[in-house]
Amino acid sequence: MPIFIAFSLALCLLVQADSSLQSIFVTPLLIYSSLAVAIISIIGSLYKKFSAIIWYDIFSSSTLLFWFAYWKALFKDDSPIFFFYPLYFALMTAFVSLFFIVQRHKIDADSIRLMRDLSNKSIFQPWVVMLSVLGSLQLQQQFTLFPVMMTLLIIRFTLASCLEGQSY
Repeated sequence: MPIFIAFSLALCLLVQADSSLQSIFVTPLLIYSSLAVAIISIIGSLYKKFSAIIWYDIFSSSTLLFWFAYWKALFKDDSPIFFFYPLYFALMTAFVSLFFIVQRHKIDADSIRLMRDLSNKSIFQPWVVMLSVLGSLQLQQQFTLFPVMMTLLIIRFTLASCLEGQSY
């Protein structure tokens, strides 16, 4: 998810530098367009027209922008939530990409079968996890639910990435 990592790090820099560009990210046009892109990516992931990895990247990036714009008014300008959450997302995604996805060729056949069984469970379908992430954005009083759901999405992305191209 290179776009997601880039957006997360860019958001960290903008917030840390207290840049005036932050006002662009809280416009209603960006809020609605990023939400529309997130919903379109959920629908796109159901049809499997493109690689699932692309849909995860698009969904995560648009959700991050929606989260920032939607929650910015609820917290003070110097709130560390807008720095640490994107930094955590970027580091977590980079970690799983480096240590799991790049090393997927080393996974044995039994583990791949187990991963495929887990991937086929209805509760762990990508669209269920994506809808849960969007639902967590509505629960602003539970502000730690969003990073937990994004972590679950990153785990689901890792699972899909490791299984993509495996023929066991």
